[in-house]
Amino acid sequence: MVEAQQNVKKDRPVYRNIGLAQLVKYRLPWAGKVSILHRISGAVLFLMLPFLLYLLDQSLASEVSYQKFQAITGHVLVKIVCLGLIWCFLHHFCAGIRYLLLDLEIGVEKSEANRSAIFVFCLGVALTAVVGLKLFGLY
Repeated sequence: MVEAQQNVKKDRPVYRNIGLAQLVKYRLPWAGKVSILHRISGAVLFLMLPFLLYLLDQSLASEVSYQKFQAITGHVLVKIVCLGLIWCFLHHFCAGIRYLLLDLEIGVEKSEANRSAIFVFCLGVALTAVVGLKLFGLY
């Protein structure tokens, strides 16, 4: 009886957690990458919300505070941070529409889901580029 139990234990597969060294080699499908970026962009938007509301309040308080706000947002580093926030919003918005369509069982097949994930990623980057050109005064 004991020998039979030991044989059963030896035959069972062992599942271990993925290690840091394996994480570098691990390749997520596009749907997984878009999902992780959707979560990260949502977290960034949520954490930046109080700061953005404070900036909005300060820009609307008076004409002097608006001029200070304009001077601050004219700096290149601030524009880059704003561009990052714009990407977060656009990616989160586009991926959210994709997930709503998936909830309606539209594009659930593996190939369609992969195609829609690539489309959402490229659309977010393209829209960010268009807004970035306007933000930096190149368009």
